[in-house]
Amino acid sequence: MKSRLAILALSAALLSGCGFHLRNALNLPSNLGPVRVLGVDSFSPLADLLAEGLQRAGAQPASVDATEGVATLQVLSEQWADTPISHDQSGRAQEYALRYAVVFSLRRADGSTAVPQQAVELARDYLAPAVDSIGKTSERELLVRELQRDMAAAILRRVDASSRQGGVR
Repeated sequence: MKSRLAILALSAALLSGCGFHLRNALNLPSNLGPVRVLGVDSFSPLADLLAEGLQRAGAQPASVDATEGVATLQVLSEQWADTPISHDQSGRAQEYALRYAVVFSLRRADGSTAVPQQAVELARDYLAPAVDSIGKTSERELLVRELQRDMAAAILRRVDASSRQGGVR
């Protein structure tokens, strides 16, 4: 019993000394008001993830058709690319890099720029042997969903960073 307590205390002391700390909550200014998210299309999973993330951070959601008195986080473009990065002895692609690039901006309700237009690009590598066509598709679909979640988090971190620097007032 005493050894478990000693190990627990030692572990806590080591973790506190290594510099590990939880990420701060997303910082949105209180005067931002309602925010609507506009995606490239109306069925964009990224737009849905961004809207959910903003709502969790305390932003008031705005209806899609509201235009006045509403800040707008707009996804201007989403682009996907699969690039082969290795080949087998027959010349067939075995490994791919899946790239996801998004351009976005955030405008305040008065039309001024809160976060200037910028691009974020993420990439993941995956194996896709030519003989395993079913596994190839399912792995790529999982990576697509993972990249969309990561992209939403990256965009929200950029909004947060701009807010902390005084960009969003």
